Amino acid sequence: MSEMLERFIDQGVGRVPADIVLKGGRFFDLVTGELIASDIAICGDRIVGTYGDYEGREEIDITGRIVVPGFIDTHLHIESSLVTPHEFDRCVLPLGITTAICDPHEIANVLGTEGIQFFLESAMETIMDIRVQLSSCVPATHLETAGADLPIERLVPFRHHPKVIGLAEFMNFPGVVHKDPICLAKLDAFQGGHIDGHAPLLSGKELNGYLATGIRTDHECTTAAEALEKIRKGMHILVREGSVSKDLNALMPIITERLSPYLALCTDDRNPLDIAEQGHLDHMIRTAIAAGVEPLAIYRAASISAARAFGLRDRGLVAPGWRADLVVIDSLERCRAEIVFSGGRRVTDALFATRKPVEPVGLDSVKAGAIKAADFAAPYAEGQTSVIGVLPGKIITEHRRFHLPAEGNQTGIDLGRDIIKVAVIERHGVNGNHANGFVQGFGLKKGAIASTVGHDSHNICVVGVNEEDMALAANRLGEIKGGFVVVNDGKVTGEIALPVAGLMSLEPHERVRDILHHLRQAAFALGATLEEPFLQLAFLPLPVIPHLKISDKGLVDVDTFTLIG
Repeated sequence: MSEMLERFIDQGVGRVPADIVLKGGRFFDLVTGELIASDIAICGDRIVGTYGDYEGREEIDITGRIVVPGFIDTHLHIESSLVTPHEFDRCVLPLGITTAICDPHEIANVLGTEGIQFFLESAMETIMDIRVQLSSCVPATHLETAGADLPIERLVPFRHHPKVIGLAEFMNFPGVVHKDPICLAKLDAFQGGHIDGHAPLLSGKELNGYLATGIRTDHECTTAAEALEKIRKGMHILVREGSVSKDLNALMPIITERLSPYLALCTDDRNPLDIAEQGHLDHMIRTAIAAGVEPLAIYRAASISAARAFGLRDRGLVAPGWRADLVVIDSLERCRAEIVFSGGRRVTDALFATRKPVEPVGLDSVKAGAIKAADFAAPYAEGQTSVIGVLPGKIITEHRRFHLPAEGNQTGIDLGRDIIKVAVIERHGVNGNHANGFVQGFGLKKGAIASTVGHDSHNICVVGVNEEDMALAANRLGEIKGGFVVVNDGKVTGEIALPVAGLMSLEPHERVRDILHHLRQAAFALGATLEEPFLQLAFLPLPVIPHLKISDKGLVDVDTFTLIG
């Protein structure tokens, strides 16, 4: 290392030419907020010179361009991009996302430690710096059936892996507040380390108790008032804008220069189609500035504030001694990446070609038995029926109640009020559970759509108007080893295979994007009105997000954390 340090010093002082020099542009100083005309000298993986002129063995003319630190996605599930970590790397790194802090919670709920190991091995090979948080809630709750169980004893061996930061989002906030022994054991093991939070709508003294355990971040704020209370109580707020959960607009009032040290950006769940059409964190930056947010505030949140929140002390500024994660953009407002450096390496197709492949896992994870149309029957009961109320662009759902029509001795759907059937089918081969219910807000007038992506336990979730189509969609998922399926009038009209744990494709991200476009059109042909019907479907079985959800065990009242009839 001493030899490398000598190189850093000599190139920083200017005694010898730097490895790479960016010349003719300006960089955004996130300390002062100034745009500084200066060369930027790079040696190895490190910036060694700014505020001066440098010679380089390689000189790159960036006249008229601006350099900003690489962007850091502070909370995401790569599985929700529907591609493997290698393809996610190739998909978003060219957009300037040089660090991704992921929670492999989805694959861990299907495969356990095998899924975590797959992500760690992948993270060692990717060009972007993928960091891993150890999944804290597998299974997420006792109200669903997961494919794995990860007590603290199975997490601790990973704690000191070079790619591990700490404990991932602690979603079971009722378990924390009520001192569940399993929750406390996990929190105790990570005292003194980083612990991510997940506490939608939690406030007051219950929030105090939750934070007293050492939890430091939250990505579930949906209003500025909620975020401000949590900031005042010491939390670092991760402003989220995913494919379904879109909180950026609601949280813009807190994205200010004063509060920016306590903010970061994240996507949580974003698919390749949205990334291709809109972008990633760069989309968030553009959107915020166009709405009047100060550029200094949003660029800080995208880099230095994010790095500090997660203890990544080597990145987030364009300054000597800092990691050379750099994005050359056209302007602060447009934020279009033209050149990206990851650890001092210019991102190119040739650089991606240097990665070693990692063998996929979980290629036979869909183990549900054959499903029949009769399995979706809902016996009629007097009085009102609980119905899951979908809120477009939100993973929060409402608990609605309606008098539904009787069809013989069964409860029927009500297309006039957009109420159709929903079912969750256990697919890990554990118990064969099957639960039925009703949902309002999808807009379907015919057919069915089904998925093996169903947070958090990733059982089969299917919504539909026609029981025969629902059965066909569910059974087709087993044939393609997981994925999304659209069925209309007894025919499969769209599908994507996700054979890696029933969550991720083995195809390039460009191919996945194209298939998703067709799949979305197939869903719209059924009458679907939601912008992201498949990801919205995937959140219906999520029993840690208020207010009414469905798991393989039945309807879940999230407010009371109980199953209801």
